[in-house]
Amino acid sequence: MATNLAIDDELIEAARKIGGHRTKKSVVTEALKEYIERRKQKEIITLFGKLDYDPAYDYKKQRQVP
Repeated sequence: MATNLAIDDELIEAARKIGGHRTKKSVVTEALKEYIERRKQKEIITLFGKLDYDPAYDYKKQRQVP
């Protein structure tokens, strides 16, 4: 899917150099991946304190060699 975007050339060039990318396309692709990952991480944070746990669960038991 071809898309034309008006992106600041200085901004994209700085991102290309910092990220070690060879093309503008790779810069934009990497930036979108990072954006998505950060948004997913924010969703996970909303679960903190909402999950129940079993206080009797013995996590050390799984570490023992049979």
